[in-house]
Amino acid sequence: MARNDSQFRVISLRGVTVAVALALGVACLPLQAQQVDISGSWVAPGTENIMERAAGPVSGDFLGMPINAGGRALADSYNSGMLAEPERICQLYNQWELADGPWNLRFWPQISPYTREIVAWVIEGTESQAGTTVWMDGRPQPSNLAPHDRAAFSTGSWVGNMLVVHTTHMKSAPIRRNGVFNSDEATMTDIFAPHGDLLTATYVMEDPVYLTEPYIYARSYDRSAERPVSPHWDPCIVNYEGVDEGHVPFYLPGKNPLLNQMMQIYHIPEYASQGGAATMYPEIRDRLKAQFVASYHTFPKKCTLYCSTGFPPPPPPKTAGKASAPHD
Repeated sequence: MARNDSQFRVISLRGVTVAVALALGVACLPLQAQQVDISGSWVAPGTENIMERAAGPVSGDFLGMPINAGGRALADSYNSGMLAEPERICQLYNQWELADGPWNLRFWPQISPYTREIVAWVIEGTESQAGTTVWMDGRPQPSNLAPHDRAAFSTGSWVGNMLVVHTTHMKSAPIRRNGVFNSDEATMTDIFAPHGDLLTATYVMEDPVYLTEPYIYARSYDRSAERPVSPHWDPCIVNYEGVDEGHVPFYLPGKNPLLNQMMQIYHIPEYASQGGAATMYPEIRDRLKAQFVASYHTFPKKCTLYCSTGFPPPPPPKTAGKASAPHD
């Protein structure tokens, strides 16, 4: 008999209610009747998330991230040289890499050989992330004492045409490529909403250790039959990259020389660039405006960093008998 006790989790953000459906209790529902076909390759457009997908964000740019004092202290100590430690070269990222990583998505269903129903959706891993198996068969969540491996543990359900995924048992890993980390107590809720050949993905992370509010990130993807996402990645091989085994590059408190880059490049003061829940909301612009306008005459009038998407511009339009203007 079908159950009707699906539950929804509601996150309240300063009067803005974000419904994040966890949809429990779907184990007895006919799975195939609810499924929407999201299988195949989904490619993120080159105009989105360029700061995450290219060279990475500026050091000390935590604007809009609800980190607490502990999360900020950890981020301030970050030295990218630690990625060259032999112990870390192949450590990989966790499932948040789906949100802010440079990768596209590839889904395929896992079919039960007995019922011929979809028991899981698999999201392809990459060279730096282990992939995700989203169990749709109602299996229980493991104990809090269960090991946290690179695949974590994810369950899913359909709410209308949206695939809602809840992930636990994640590893601690960067949630931004400039030193902000999540703890191993963090959980994720992902909402994949297909609209024909467009897929909108909303990722929500909650972390009682380093975040004071849910951290929400959204991306869109186009279905791509012409450019399928490759399922093949070379194995990670530990090489010597200039950092000896046992040495951990880091900065002592107050000694990170890169934390003033946001002021130097974008004239964003430290009280904003250091993040926190207050920087997630529009009111931060009112506080910044007076200072920004007063010092505008001192700014360089030529962009020096992230001045475009980083992708080749489209060719200029052809006009008969008249030279085309160059593309800005």
